[in-house]
This record gives sequence, structure tokens and C-alpha cells, in this order.
Amino acid sequence: MRKAKAYAPGHITGFFQICDSPTDPLMRGSRGSGVSITQGVYTEVITEPSDLTSYTIYINDIETKGAFVSENVIKKYLSYTQQPSNIIIKHTVETPLGSGFGSSGGGALTLSLALNETLETGLSLIDAARIAHIAEIECKTGLGTVFAALFAGFGILYRPGGPGIGEAVKYKKSEDLRLVYLHFGPIETKLALSDPLIRKKINDLGGRFVDQIYTDHNPKLFMELARQFTDHVGMVTPNLRRVFKVADKAKIPVAMAMFGEVAFSLIEKKEAARVARIFEESSPGYEAIIVGIDNEGARLID
Repeated sequence: MRKAKAYAPGHITGFFQICDSPTDPLMRGSRGSGVSITQGVYTEVITEPSDLTSYTIYINDIETKGAFVSENVIKKYLSYTQQPSNIIIKHTVETPLGSGFGSSGGGALTLSLALNETLETGLSLIDAARIAHIAEIECKTGLGTVFAALFAGFGILYRPGGPGIGEAVKYKKSEDLRLVYLHFGPIETKLALSDPLIRKKINDLGGRFVDQIYTDHNPKLFMELARQFTDHVGMVTPNLRRVFKVADKAKIPVAMAMFGEVAFSLIEKKEAARVARIFEESSPGYEAIIVGIDNEGARLID
């Protein structure tokens, strides 16, 4: 029996451009800007030889039959080994599911890293990450999330593509920043990315904003562009509008996570408690969460 455990940071995207026209899934992805946070996904994999290959997937201790991105990753790995195995997969997701925190990509990436270890397939970090990227592309659950979780930090993905192909730059003072978010509910990324009107709105501004922040990547500009992008895409719910109204009055930068019913603000560490308090005052009964910025990226852990 072999065990391995991996971690990937959660990720909130402020704005992006869809770049999914190439036929090669490794060339497909996005250009965008976002933040990797210290809350994320942990995946433990246990494998043991068996007469027949089987696998069981748990998400937050609940056995799950519809984890199609994880199943996609597993099937890719099974092509690398001739030995049938019984595989147990335990995903632990700290962020809200389906709400713009990159949990699907983080789950795929951590699973790939852990399977690579337990099945002894000998892939490099980049090749293991590419398997996760392709799974997300094929399942239409994300575009640049795997790259972002591997790269980490607050940064700009300015050249689209999977790990080893896309290119990005990172803000160098992330330790001085905090991200505050208020979560209301999920929005299905697959549906949003399949809507022609939403896709057009995204690409009307996304690429131009990436070019703009690439030359001046600072948190204040990021939040200004993220809010403009939020308003332009037009998916703001009444819950979010309520937060925006109160935050705007208090001169707090705020935008919507792409894609989730989540209000967020990337601000200086010293401002985090005040921002969280004002978020909560806008929506009694909801808790604002303060998280740090992860600069290490996805990795195997003990």
C-alpha cells in the first residue's frame, strides 16, 4: 500500500480573457489576473495492488459518484500502469464548492500529484500538472485554474496555455496583502463559459485589462479593473449588489469572484479587519473570511 498527500491553494479570478480556440488542449486556457489564497484543496491518495482496478472518491468525507474531473485524471493515470490497483481518493476542500475558488482545478492538480507519487509513474511536476489542466479543459470546468494554482501568488497570466506553456508574472509583496471574501452561493462555471453572450462580454474587456495590469501590476488597479469587469459581465446578484452598495459608500474596493456569488476585496493587511466588518454589516448572518496569499503553489505534503 502506498500513500501520498498534496495541497493546492484556492484561487479567485478578478478578470480574464477566454483563449480556447486551439485544438491542442495544452495550448488552450485563458489570460487573466487573480489571487491564490491560503485556503485550498488537500487530496490524499491510497493505492494498493488488486486483481481489478477500482476507485472510490470522497469529497469532504462524503463518497461522491459525480466527480467527473477527478475521474478524468484517474483514467489518464491508469494508462501509465499495467498493475491493477484499488485507489482511494480523499479530497478535502476548505473553500466553498462551485463558487469561483478554483476547487475543481485544485482537486485535479492535487490528485494528479498524489497519483503520480503512489502509482510511481515518474512524471515531472509540469507533466503531472498538464494532466490536470487537460482534464479541466476536457470537462469544461476551468481554463487557467491549474496554471494559477501551480504558479501561486497574486499575478497575471499573460500568455495562455497549460503548465510549461503559459507565462505569468507575480506581485512581489503579497505578504503585505490579505483577501477578504463574503460567500453567498455557487455559480456553475461550465454554464457561464458556454453562454455566448457572457463569453462575448468577457472577451470585450478581459484581454485589454490583462494588458493594462501587466504594465502596472498593483492591488489597487487590480481591484478597479475587477470591479469594471464585474459590472460589464453583468452577473451581479441582489446579494452582491447589497454588499457593493455598502462597500462603495465606505470606499472599499470590491468585486465579484469569477464565477461565484462571492464578493471579495484584495487589500493591505492592516485594512482586512475593517473590510470584513463592513462586509458583515451589509449582510447580517453571513461571515466574512480573511485569508492570506499563498506564494508556494501546489505541492506534495507530509
